[in-house]
Amino acid sequence: MIRTSLLALLLAGSAGPAFAQANPHAGHAMPTASATADPHAGHQMPAAAPGPHASHRASAASAGGAPAEAPAEASADPHAGHAMPPTAADPHAGHQMPSPPAAADPHAGHTMPAAPAAPPADPHAGHQMDGAAAPADPHAGHVMGPAAGGQTGADLPVGDAPPPPVIRDNMADQVFDVRAMTRARSILEEEHGGARVSKLQADLLEWAPKGDRYSWQVEGWYGGDINRFAFKTEGEGQSGEGVESAEVQLLYSRAVARYTDLQAGLRYDLEPRGRAYATVGVDALFPYWFEAEGALFLSDKGDLLARVEGSYDFRLTQRVILQPRAELEFSAQDIPESQIGSGLTRGEFGLRLRYELRREFAPYVGVSYERSFGDTADFVRAHGEKAAATRLVVGLRAWF
Repeated sequence: MIRTSLLALLLAGSAGPAFAQANPHAGHAMPTASATADPHAGHQMPAAAPGPHASHRASAASAGGAPAEAPAEASADPHAGHAMPPTAADPHAGHQMPSPPAAADPHAGHTMPAAPAAPPADPHAGHQMDGAAAPADPHAGHVMGPAAGGQTGADLPVGDAPPPPVIRDNMADQVFDVRAMTRARSILEEEHGGARVSKLQADLLEWAPKGDRYSWQVEGWYGGDINRFAFKTEGEGQSGEGVESAEVQLLYSRAVARYTDLQAGLRYDLEPRGRAYATVGVDALFPYWFEAEGALFLSDKGDLLARVEGSYDFRLTQRVILQPRAELEFSAQDIPESQIGSGLTRGEFGLRLRYELRREFAPYVGVSYERSFGDTADFVRAHGEKAAATRLVVGLRAWF
């Protein structure tokens, strides 16, 4: 009996280390933050099959009087009752494991910039602009006018509004004598645009060595900016034979536009025979400085003539000017005694290069081509002369 009891105690002592097997992590404080949930938590685990030493524990329990629930609790572990081999000591046993540090916030400690202030409200937001096209921006809150649709600067049309009325109420008349102020204003007007001035200009004073011929074209005027008295004279001849043709015009000239003068007066032919004409003409300066003149002549015999001429100055330098020039004459009827036929009667085309020693004094050289047309050419040939001629000329252009 005593041996049986000792054997049971030995068996119970040998089973004790199985229940008291130390947990290798015993004494370690496991971090709660990183604890992983047991995937089998809340599951009903199947009962473990009885181990090979179950009978030993049962007999020991019956012999030693161990509690009945102890073998049932140990049966759940498949290794219960086995003697576990000794394990190496955990180097971290008894150490307080630090909780893993939380991820650092990259913006921690930074002062975030304040949000930008909202732009000022557009006073035209939501308004439909006049003449605007469909909005190109789908996010646009309003429709803006076309970028290049309007006219600006030199693209704007020239205005035609009437000028403001002339101021007639002079405050000085309330202080000074009216007659004295009227006389002072007339002097002021005369000295600032109302003065009487004059000019004499020789457009052509030239000589052609071939044939020893000469010609002239001179004009002048006297008056103000609006009303003037003008005269013109031109002609040609040959040395040793005298003047072949010469005329003089006396004209009243009035400015009817900024660069246009209307002229009317008399013309008198000195050669080849004396004859008077009533004259109406125009003297104009066109854009880009084209100078042009035109006139109608009605003689005391009922003959109607016309003349058109024009020129332009190409400034090659400040002093060197190339001037093309043209002159055409017409007649409404045949005038045999003057060797003139109807239609286009005569034309002169010239190209002259002048050098301005001064603005008022410029010698030149050039070439001149003259030709008679139609019935006038027949009259010229009948008198033994050529209908066309080309001449080299030298001359002087001057004005005073």
